[in-house]
Amino acid sequence: MTASATESDAKRSFTVCAGEASGDRIRLSVYDMLIGTVYTPRAFFYRETLDGEALRASLGRTLRNFPVLSGRMKRDPDGGLSVLCDDSGVRFVEARASVPMPDYGPRHTAKKGLDRHLSHAMPFWVVDRDTPLFTVKLTHMKGGGSILGLTMNHAVGDGASYMSFLEAWSHEHRGLGYAKPSHDRGVIDALAASASGDPRTDGLTGGLTGSAHLTVTGRGQKTAFVGRALRGSLGSVTTVTTRFTGAELTAMKDAAMTDLAGTDRWVSTNDALTAHLWKVLGALRDRPDTSEERLGLIADFRSFVGAAVPDDYWGNAVTNTRPGMTAAELRSRPLGEIAAAIRAGFAENTEERIREEAAFLCAERDAGRLKRVMTTMGLDAFDDTIAINNWSKLPFYRIDFGQGAPFWYDFSPIPIPWTVHIAPTPADQDGGRDVHIALPRTQARSLQEPSWVGRFHRYTDSGETFPLTFVAAG
Repeated sequence: MTASATESDAKRSFTVCAGEASGDRIRLSVYDMLIGTVYTPRAFFYRETLDGEALRASLGRTLRNFPVLSGRMKRDPDGGLSVLCDDSGVRFVEARASVPMPDYGPRHTAKKGLDRHLSHAMPFWVVDRDTPLFTVKLTHMKGGGSILGLTMNHAVGDGASYMSFLEAWSHEHRGLGYAKPSHDRGVIDALAASASGDPRTDGLTGGLTGSAHLTVTGRGQKTAFVGRALRGSLGSVTTVTTRFTGAELTAMKDAAMTDLAGTDRWVSTNDALTAHLWKVLGALRDRPDTSEERLGLIADFRSFVGAAVPDDYWGNAVTNTRPGMTAAELRSRPLGEIAAAIRAGFAENTEERIREEAAFLCAERDAGRLKRVMTTMGLDAFDDTIAINNWSKLPFYRIDFGQGAPFWYDFSPIPIPWTVHIAPTPADQDGGRDVHIALPRTQARSLQEPSWVGRFHRYTDSGETFPLTFVAAG
């Protein structure tokens, strides 16, 4: 590991390197390219103070197994993108705050002002520039405790990859073993090459059989979407956070299974929670009975394609399905039936469908149209789709650097409305879920009426419920 430092009055800035560079040029896959060069911010809050020097040393050692993160993004001759593994390094900022650590949690999230605990990189100044793909800001709070703020360029890895790196770093720091990742992006092209469908376009929309959840946008359509997202980041979207306890989740699942009694159908706890959220948010939207309601179910496809994509594949491997029904059906059908529809939606992620989707993306790339492709789920975020990203099995509360696990995890307010993130609760809790929901300002304002807390928490049998916490983007 090597680290160079610059110093200012309030903070010190380092460049952390692995100390070795393979010089490999790893070409980003079509799924990486689909995401774009945006950064995903995450922050972890620790009661005890972390050791910055030791963290930089263990980070450098970990980067030897994750050379993409210390590399730089380059444009390929055909317009694609690659990461040059030249070990240009990771930016690591260490700062001290003049205030004590707040008691963050579902009643007091860290979203407002989180940016001051992050070291940002500009997503539009990444390609062919000396812009790090991963940044760290370690802030020591007055009186003890540290905040570890992280950003990673989404084009190099999805949420599962992000967290596998952080878990590897925490293991390296504590002298524990961990699985080495696979950086072979070629598995995605191989996945596409073995698709059984016809890889030719249909001549009308440029669509393939694998394009059911993807859209080749028309002139200005993608630009308009980005503009609406930017307006969301300036305050037109509010993130609402609440916690569902383990007891509530048990009651939800029991209710769903009671609805399905005698049908031989089974649903999981997450199916039941997702169904409950969809029903409550559908009531909040209050659309006409015949309106189509769609639920975008984001899923990691590594487990759906057998050995074609290894479990340790490090990159983007995310797809989605979009079960739907009318607004009237969403309001009237019992929880169990909604949960069963969600489970059926996940079941659409067959190996054949993923191969066809990959083939579609590769064909669009080869035709020079990949920049115009968006997920239909994302494109419809402002209209008829609610997107669910379930992170409840990711190891947020296992990122232990020797001073204990974080007591809270958070991320910046979400600029895209009708987006739901389901996260686990800290390890000392009862196995509940923390749910973060991005809503247009008008609907968020409606939720401030006390009756909505009761709707979200209708399955509690105790007097205590977690309130809805509101933070506007921007």
